[in-house]
Amino acid sequence: MRKLLPAIVFGAVIASGPALAAKCGGDFNSFVAGISADARAAGVSENVIGSAFAGVAQDAAVLNFDRRQRYTFNKTFEQYVSTRVGAGRINGGRAMLQRHAALLARIEARFGVPRQILVAIWGLETDFGKGDMGKLPVIRTLTTLAHDCRRTELFQGELIAALKIVQRGDLPLRDLIGAFAGEIGQTQFLPSSYVKYGVDFDGDGRVDLRHSVPDVLASTANLLHTNGFKMGASYEEGSANFEAMREWNHATIYRKTIGYFADQLVGR
Repeated sequence: MRKLLPAIVFGAVIASGPALAAKCGGDFNSFVAGISADARAAGVSENVIGSAFAGVAQDAAVLNFDRRQRYTFNKTFEQYVSTRVGAGRINGGRAMLQRHAALLARIEARFGVPRQILVAIWGLETDFGKGDMGKLPVIRTLTTLAHDCRRTELFQGELIAALKIVQRGDLPLRDLIGAFAGEIGQTQFLPSSYVKYGVDFDGDGRVDLRHSVPDVLASTANLLHTNGFKMGASYEEGSANFEAMREWNHATIYRKTIGYFADQLVGR
């Protein structure tokens, strides 16, 4: 999904906070010093800040990718869905429904989000965790984007959220790897959404959205549930559930694709 519509269009909208010390543009090292001060003020430890920003540099490839992105679809729904939901992916999704039936039943009972919606999102984002979750260091990516003045407030907030993921012990820095807008894990959460909606559903004391299938699916369900998704109701275009999925992705065509894929998984 991120190749067509970056994940910045889904997830939590960062709440307005105090004025940031970091000023976009200008000297990069000065910017890092400023964002470090903001992170300290947000409760991030000196150890995490020092480790995260040690040797950090701008990533020209991230900037170039970001500036090439289109934020609208240029395909019809029929054209788009035909490239994303084929027989192989449907069969793979049905296998995931069977393999994780007990887990998905527990998630449904707790969060009230149907299993087919969760598996559809999982499949579309990273082919059920088997596909590309991104290979870029998230701190470097987000520092680069935050230093750029086009959307600095958004990405400064995401950068501090990424530091909090490390601070909480959810992921070590070496495992804080993601895509071109800082998306992390098997369903591609932005760091702010990771912090806000992440659920430790496997009971190991941390939220791991890269490796733990229970955490991945429960966190995805929690995001939808928190934003009003209701079990047993329609998720067709125009429904309240369709609007709740807007927190996942603003694009109508993508939400329609989630719904179409979900229906295919359960034979509708």
